[in-house]
Amino acid sequence: MELQKLHYDVADGIATITMDYPKNLNAIDEQMADELIYAVEKAESDPDARVVVLKGAPKAFSAGGDIGYFYDLIKSGGDINMDGLIGKVGKVTNGLKSMNKMVIVAVSGAAAGAGFSLALSGDFIIAADNAKFIMAFVNIGLVPDTGGAYLLAKEIGEKKTMELCATGRPVDAQEAKDLGFVYKVTAKEDLDAEVYKFAKRLASGPQVSYKNIKKQIYAAAFSDYERYLDDVEIPTQHECSNTEDFKEGCSAFMEKRKPEFQGK
Repeated sequence: MELQKLHYDVADGIATITMDYPKNLNAIDEQMADELIYAVEKAESDPDARVVVLKGAPKAFSAGGDIGYFYDLIKSGGDINMDGLIGKVGKVTNGLKSMNKMVIVAVSGAAAGAGFSLALSGDFIIAADNAKFIMAFVNIGLVPDTGGAYLLAKEIGEKKTMELCATGRPVDAQEAKDLGFVYKVTAKEDLDAEVYKFAKRLASGPQVSYKNIKKQIYAAAFSDYERYLDDVEIPTQHECSNTEDFKEGCSAFMEKRKPEFQGK
């Protein structure tokens, strides 16, 4: 596959997947999802890669879904069906969670919506002090996708997950660490150095042990993840994406105004 929205590189036993589409702050559209699936599968099978780093460049980790694309569809009267995209992004996060190699996610700037969910699919998140994690779906009348509600509830419990999903409020890097889903916070200018220092440590560690630790944790905590994605996430997002509230939420976001939701 010719990669246009991300880069895949390997050095010193570390595979780096870098989302790099500044036009929409690394929003995860169909093309980005396809490229992420390709890169995750390549990293899994790459004999030169012992550890995987996932990062965003240059201004944000990922702004989430491509709201501008949906806004254009709404204005043109086109049908909105996210089912295929939701299936693809679920495949990405499940691929990262279940892969045999440790995954470090480096977050600088915004990890919003699907970007937040994608960050949660790593085994370790190292965040710059300017990082913001936002379950922003509710702000446009949607529910979390890309495994967001499932993965966050596994990390911080049902009550706090409900708060973040229902309010859509930003969580800064230090609060994220205090909540337990961020492993380490560092200065923005030190992020790469800290990430690759840790990645090199893991790359020189016992790979068979790491592989089987991940296998055990996946079996203990994520064994029903695929069922959740297929039976819960896709149909709930399908219902929400076909509401007037979603159209209003998208339009308000793009028009930089407060949405007026009608509950339908």
